[in-house]
Amino acid sequence: MSGKPIRFDAAIIEWRGPAPFLFAAVPDDLVAEIRYAALSESYGWGVVPVVATVGKTEFTTSLFPRDGSYLLPLKVAVQRAEGVGIGDRIDVSMRIGRADRR
Repeated sequence: MSGKPIRFDAAIIEWRGPAPFLFAAVPDDLVAEIRYAALSESYGWGVVPVVATVGKTEFTTSLFPRDGSYLLPLKVAVQRAEGVGIGDRIDVSMRIGRADRR
């Protein structure tokens, strides 16, 4: 897992696919840093494993590539624990890589 945490704030958005999901869009100015770190961590399809923290809740997930940037999926357990939903702004801290590589 990469050493330096990546921090940003973002509004929670909904993406409607086969099922609706909530995401935080990674700011464009962080995309190059994530792509570089992902060279040794991505496991295919452009997804990038991360350990993320929103509020006091830490969770593992994978960034999804979308329109030249990335989306951070927000699990329902995270939404409930932090009391957040569509349109809310959140502060995110994340490290690239899988939790088992700490």
